[in-house]
Amino acid sequence: MRKTTTSRVMMPLAALAMAMPAALPAVAQQAADPNIVVNGEPLPDPSTMTAGPEIKGVLTARSGDQIRVTGADGTSTLLTVTEATEVKSSGGLFGANRKTLTTGELLNGLPVTVKTLQWSGGLVASRVSFKSSDLKVASMIRNGTAQQFGEQTAATEALRGRLGDIDKYNIKSTTNVYFDTGKAQLSDQAKAELCNAATTAQSTDNALLLVVGYTDSTGSQEFNQTLSERRAGSVINYLQQVCHWQPYRMLTPTGMAEADPLADNSTYEGKAQNRRVAVNVLVSKAVDMQ
Repeated sequence: MRKTTTSRVMMPLAALAMAMPAALPAVAQQAADPNIVVNGEPLPDPSTMTAGPEIKGVLTARSGDQIRVTGADGTSTLLTVTEATEVKSSGGLFGANRKTLTTGELLNGLPVTVKTLQWSGGLVASRVSFKSSDLKVASMIRNGTAQQFGEQTAATEALRGRLGDIDKYNIKSTTNVYFDTGKAQLSDQAKAELCNAATTAQSTDNALLLVVGYTDSTGSQEFNQTLSERRAGSVINYLQQVCHWQPYRMLTPTGMAEADPLADNSTYEGKAQNRRVAVNVLVSKAVDMQ
């Protein structure tokens, strides 16, 4: 685990406000079209499909009739939603007080469990379930950041606005966790370090976490951009699902590909240091001075 409060940390944070990555997830919140075409094929009758795997994770993107769910291990699954997809929330003791909702409630950042059906074109969500409290938090984040998830440009502007005033924060610490080449799965050591970082941050009043993913120089820019985002997503999911860090205390994560390397990418050791996700603990300067 590597912790630092030096000015070096500010460089990638400031860069985020000036040059947002092109691959930010865009989420369109609209009802599913009953005439769905996936990969050029019309969606068959659900009754003709076979049962698929159960998918658990965080809803990280939505575009039209498709949603993307990212698991705690970084695995990303693309699913199709239809008018037949059941959307249910639960609350109370032992999941009582279940409510049936619409696909419009499927917001970015929402932890979900999805039952699926499978066909030649992929997976279809037959039921999406989540906790009512998680939906409330996801709604608060959406409304609080004015990120309406309609267009990629809107998402980009919202993220730029969140980070545009990064100089108003003090960086209390940074924890770096590291990854194997081309992978987004967390090691046992990384998992332990993330929960240690979250526990320490919990003791700091008004602390927020900013998660930034990076890669080494291996691979194309497009591949590395996607990989850095997957790594950041893995860290976010683990912090929220296992380390119990509240989503409303999390700034929007992003990937920076191979930007701002910690070490020389021409050496094996240097590349190993650059395949990382930085978890930055931030506190508003106004609060920190009190």
